[in-house]
Amino acid sequence: MSDPVVFGEIKANLEANDVVLFMKGTPVFPQCGFSNTVVQVLTYLGVQFKGVNVLENEDIRNGIKDFSDWPTIPQLYVKGEFVGGCDIIREMFENGELREYFAGKEISMEAAVE
Repeated sequence: MSDPVVFGEIKANLEANDVVLFMKGTPVFPQCGFSNTVVQVLTYLGVQFKGVNVLENEDIRNGIKDFSDWPTIPQLYVKGEFVGGCDIIREMFENGELREYFAGKEISMEAAVE
């Protein structure tokens, strides 16, 4: 079920922001533990990102799963590329790979969360 309108909205978010987290809740008020974990990692690294609250729009909530072919939320995108969900981000952070990934993508790790 690939809705072109929903995919267009997802693509617009990805094109307008270098780092996008499709999550439950907002960066200030995550509404699930997995989303909170990814927010904490990004905040700790000082990565500026756009949070998209999938709880506000059922079409986006389902559409992002089809868009990425990944069944769970949160989903982190960097420069339009799907990086992974909570477990992948946590593992990359713990082994130092996430910092290297952001550096390789020329993502600043000093800014505050939007």
